[in-house]
Formats: sequence, structure tokens, C-alpha cells
Amino acid sequence: MVKEAPTNSSLEKEKLGEKEKIIDLAISSIEKQFGKGSIMRFGSDSPIPQLSVISSGSIGLDVALGVGGYPKGRVIEIYGPEASGKTTLALHVIAEANKQGGIAAFVDAEHALDPNYAKRLGVKVDDLLISQPDFGEQALEIVDTLVRSGAVDVIVLDSVAALVPRAEIEGEMGDVHMGLQARLMSQALRKLTASVGKSKTLVIFVNQIRMKIGTLPYMNPETTSGGTALRFYSSVRIDVRRIGSIKEGDLVIGNRVRAKVVKNKVSPPFRNAEFDIIFGEGISQTGEMIDIGAKADIVEKSGTWYSYRGERLGQGRENSRTFLKDNPEIMDKLKQEILEYSGLIKETRSEEKEPADLSSSGSD
Repeated sequence: MVKEAPTNSSLEKEKLGEKEKIIDLAISSIEKQFGKGSIMRFGSDSPIPQLSVISSGSIGLDVALGVGGYPKGRVIEIYGPEASGKTTLALHVIAEANKQGGIAAFVDAEHALDPNYAKRLGVKVDDLLISQPDFGEQALEIVDTLVRSGAVDVIVLDSVAALVPRAEIEGEMGDVHMGLQARLMSQALRKLTASVGKSKTLVIFVNQIRMKIGTLPYMNPETTSGGTALRFYSSVRIDVRRIGSIKEGDLVIGNRVRAKVVKNKVSPPFRNAEFDIIFGEGISQTGEMIDIGAKADIVEKSGTWYSYRGERLGQGRENSRTFLKDNPEIMDKLKQEILEYSGLIKETRSEEKEPADLSSSGSD
């Protein structure tokens, strides 16, 4: 009796089976050497956590970020010129984490945190961990220890530019310390990255802008402090700019701000969000709701009048903003509808709408 020759498919199955055995042996060898979880299949049994977020405190910025907020377990950089709202954005994240029952830490390298302002933004100041380090190495060591503890949800370091290396503090005024800060940041981020991911801690670095010397006219002379390591290790980078003033008569009561997501590893980048930062109050969510709602046709605009579901909000943007502030129930309904429309939360109503790109919302 003649034996049948093996088919191509059976040979392929045999080869595949042999490969699987070799891979299993390699995995068991790696786990024996480095411990359980050092290598895994990226399937349903994977211990790698799913992406969870903390809201930025701005609806428009949550939409621009693409996932509804800042991703946990990642490094974030918020940078921009002076008085553009960088620290305000960072404090809003802490306030949102506090709302979820999270613990936050603020490493105040600038020694300029105003606890009263933080409280007005919704930060639970009594529970906030605060450190005012003497030098850069101390600040980054504190951040590393807090991250490794795994018990802190948000850590804000304000700012990278204020991290002075110990050698510079102990040296004389006028001494040249070439690249010390950049080397310090590079070393710290190499150590931090893995533990940040494992602990699911959101680490926010606030940074300042500096000007390069000798750039050509067509080149952007702006750069950020602390070298280039932070821009590589950051999952999200946000450029914050003041684009106008908000006035009541002749009195300036706030700034109109544009936040541009210049880098995003969890969603498409280069989306913008515009919002108001009112002095003493922070981000104006009511103003955002009117702007985004009007753009999405959720809020109806007829002339100078704004209305929502047949109810008049007010004449003009400021009056409508005040109405929403005085009527939190209507404000909550409007916020829910905007979040559903933008695709950040699931539809609760029967009719379905396509998510819209509302990440760049202009004022009237």
C-alpha cells in the first residue's frame, strides 16, 4: 500500500506547531530569568491596562485630545509663553482627579503656587501633596518616589525651567554649566517612563518657552527648556497661547486661550481648542458650552439671542453664560448632549448622531 504524500497545508501546520513550541520555550525561559509578566501575548489575558483618562476641565480640550482627557500612565507636557494659562490647566486636571476621589501632588519648583486660587478652581487643597524643592535633582527624585508608590493619580511639576541643578546652586553666579539641566531631565525621564506606565500615574510637566539664538528668518526661534528629552518621552504635548482679552467695559476680566495638541500618541494630533480663562475662576465651561453648542446646532442662535430646547438662555454670550451658571440643571443637560454629540460618551437617547469634530470652537 502506497503512503500518501503530506499536503502543503499539513506541512505548514506542522511548522507552525514547531514554531509555537519554540516560542513557548523562549517565553518560559524569559519568565524564569526576569519574572512573570516580563513578556506576554498582547491578547485578552494581557496585564497591560486599558487606556483610562482624567478630564482636562475643558470640554473643547477633551474633544481635541480625542479620548476625553489626559491618558493615565503617560507623561504630558504643557508649554507656552508667560501668563498663557499653563498652571491653570494643570490645576484643573488636579481638580478633576479630586472629583473622582484621586490623590494629587504638586511639585512647585517655581515656589509660586497660590492655594486660594487652586481652591477656587476646585482643588481639594487640604488633601493636596505639595513640595517646594531646593534643587532640580530633589524635585525629580520626589516625583520618582511618588510615581513608584502607585498611590498618586496626578503629579504636576511646575515648571521644568525652574529646575536648577545642584551644581548650579552651589556654584558662583556667572559660572557656566553647559547642558546640565538637559542631562538631568534626560536621566530622570529614562527612569520615570516605565514606572509611570505601571503605576497609571498621570505626570504633567509645565514648561516655558525660550528663544534660540542665530536662527534663520524662516525658522521658528522658539524652543522649550530642559533639552529635547521631554518632547520625546511625552505622549501628549499642548501648546497654550493667549489670543485675546475678555473685557467687561474697560476692565479686563480674563483671557481667550487657544490650546493646540502638537503631539498625541493616543489620538490624531494637531487639533485646537479655544476657551476662556476668567481671572479668579479658571476655565469658563459655560462659555465653552455656548460656543460648542452653537457650532453643533445644539444651542440655537437667532440674532444675538441664544436658546436651548425652546428655552431662551439670554441675549448675547455673556448673559447666556450667566443664565447657565444660575441654572445648573440646564447646564448639566446641555453638557451631556454636547459630550454625546462629540462622541466622548455613549448616546442615551434612541436617535443616533455622528460624532463631530468640535475641537476648535471660536467665540462670537
